[in-house]
Amino acid sequence: MNIGEAAQAAGVPAKTIRYYEEIGLIAPRRDTNGYRSFSGRDVHRLAFLGRARALGFGIAECRALLGLYEDDARASEDVKRLALSHLDRIDARIAELHALRATLAELVDACAGDHRPDCPILADLASGGAEKTASPAVHRAG
Repeated sequence: MNIGEAAQAAGVPAKTIRYYEEIGLIAPRRDTNGYRSFSGRDVHRLAFLGRARALGFGIAECRALLGLYEDDARASEDVKRLALSHLDRIDARIAELHALRATLAELVDACAGDHRPDCPILADLASGGAEKTASPAVHRAG
């Protein structure tokens, strides 16, 4: 099948397929006219990569996962180790997002949201966060 058909069957954009080929994740056969030709196996690999990317795995991790998937002698502990490492990074990012949300929520709560120009949100942005949100009540007065 051609790249458009492969993209539709695998659920990934043609541009992504070209990128995966460029970085060596896939190697579709080339017809005599130079067009890419995708087999069912290629489409399966593309769908596998699409799912791995949707789960947030990076390209290097996808390469490792694909290698493990295609290795009949693989140990599931290797796959689990890779997935646990990724899960740890996700958990760290979630913690960062919770902290960001808490900070922004404090700033929003501290802002009167009225006609006055005083705004702790803008003050925090202008200070680069140096004023921290521990003192938003200072900005409320006025």
